[in-house]
Amino acid sequence: MVLEGNPEVGAPRTSDLQHPGNKGSCVLSSPGEDAQPGEEPIKYGELIILGCCEEGGEETEAQRGEVTGPRAHSCYNGCLASGDKGRRRSRLALSRRPHANGVKPDVMHHISTPLVSKALSNRGQHSISYTLSRSHSVIVEYTHDSDTDMFQIGRSTENMIDFVVTDTSPGGGATEGPSAQSTISRYACRILCDRRPPYTARIYAAGFDASSNIFLGERAAKWRTPDGLMDGLTTNGVLVMHPAGGFSEDSAPGVWREISVCGNVYTLRDSRSAQQRGKLVENESNVLQDGSLIDLCGATLLWRTPAGLLRAPTLKQLEAQRQEANAARPQCPVGLSTLAFPSPARGRTAPDKQQPWVYVRCGHVHGYHGWGCRRERGPQERECPLCRLVGPYVPLWLGQEAGLCLDPGPPSHAFAPCGHVCSEKTARYWAQTPLPHGTHAFHAACPFCGAWLTGEHGCVRLIFQGPLD
Repeated sequence: MVLEGNPEVGAPRTSDLQHPGNKGSCVLSSPGEDAQPGEEPIKYGELIILGCCEEGGEETEAQRGEVTGPRAHSCYNGCLASGDKGRRRSRLALSRRPHANGVKPDVMHHISTPLVSKALSNRGQHSISYTLSRSHSVIVEYTHDSDTDMFQIGRSTENMIDFVVTDTSPGGGATEGPSAQSTISRYACRILCDRRPPYTARIYAAGFDASSNIFLGERAAKWRTPDGLMDGLTTNGVLVMHPAGGFSEDSAPGVWREISVCGNVYTLRDSRSAQQRGKLVENESNVLQDGSLIDLCGATLLWRTPAGLLRAPTLKQLEAQRQEANAARPQCPVGLSTLAFPSPARGRTAPDKQQPWVYVRCGHVHGYHGWGCRRERGPQERECPLCRLVGPYVPLWLGQEAGLCLDPGPPSHAFAPCGHVCSEKTARYWAQTPLPHGTHAFHAACPFCGAWLTGEHGCVRLIFQGPLD
C-alpha cells in the first residue's frame, strides 16, 4: 500500500477546500462567539419543504348540508401530513451551534491496494473516498474547522442527519413507510454556515455517514481537477436554482445547476444519474441566497434567509387577510349563499359548507353545487354557469406556509388545478418556476401541495361576487 500525503490539499484553491464540515467531528468553541445564557442563538436561515399538504377524498354529493367534493386537500399549515416530529418536519431553522462542528480538507492519500485505510476505519476521522478502480482509491482526510457549523440533510434517520427528508409525491403528500422506494439519498447533502458575519451558507453534495465517511464508488461520476485535487457527483445529484433578483416581488426563476461533493457548480447532466458530468460554471458559486431551491431528487427545499423572512408575510397577516376576505361577504352568484374561508385552526379534512369553490379555467368563484358535470370530459370537469367554460371545479384553500410567499399581497389568485390561494406575484412566480421531476423532466408545481400546474398560466385570477345588499 502506497500512501502519498499531500499537504497542499488544505490550500484554498477550490470551494471544497474552504468550507466543508460535519456534525460528528471533534468540536471546539469559537472564542467570543457563543450565545450567552438566555440569548437567542444566531439564525443562519430556514429550510422549507415544498408541497407539504395531504390530498384525499373522492367525489361525492352534498349530503345533509355537509359538503365534500373532489380533491379535498388537507393543508397542514407548513406541517407534514403526519405532523412535525423531531428531525422529520416541514421546515428547519439552522442556528449557530454552541460549539463549532465544521471540518475542512487536510491531507490527500493515494491508495494502491484495496486494503481499508486507517482514515476509513477511524470514526473520529472524517474523510471522502474516491474509488477510481479496484486497486486504486484517493482518500481525502478532513480536520476540524472552528469557523463553520455543519448541517446534514438526507433520508436516513441516523443521528448525524439534522433534517430527515422523505419523498414528496407530485400530487402532494409525503411518501413514507418501508414499502415506498425513495430516490433521496440517505446522506443527500450538507450545508456549511460561517459562524461569523455575514453568516454565509454554502451547500455541498453528499453527507458524512455514521463512520464519518463519504464514499464515491467506482461507478460514481468523479474526476481529478486541474489543480490535482478530486471532485465528484452523487448518484442522483443535488440541484440548486438561485432566483434572479432575489426572492422578492421582482423575482424571476434562475437556471438549475448541479452541486458537486466539493461545492463546485456544474451544468446539468444529460440525465439525473448519468456518469458524464456537465460543464463547470466558473462564475457561479454554491452560496445559498434567499429563495434558493435545493432539489434532492424526490423533494425540493426552499432556503430563506433571516432578512428574507422579515419581508415575508406572517401567520398573523395571513389570518388578517382571511378575515378581511370573509368580511367582504362574497356570495355564490347562483345559489346566493355567503362564502367564507375556514379557519386553519379548525383543521381541514373536507371542504366546509361555506367553502368557496372555483372554476379554474375562468376564475369564477361559487359555492359548492352538483350541476354542470361534464363527465365525458373527465370526472372533475364542470361547466361554469356564468361563462360556460368547462374545466376542473375545486375548493379554494388559503396557502398557509408564509415562507413560500414573495410578498404580503392580498389572496387574489389560485393555482390550477389544486385551488391553493395566494397573492398574484407569488402565484405567477411559482407558476413560472420549473421543478425537477424524475431523471430529466421539469414541471411547475403548487408550492403548498406539490400538484403539477395545468392550463396556460398555471394560475387564475379569482372573480368574487359581492353581496347584493
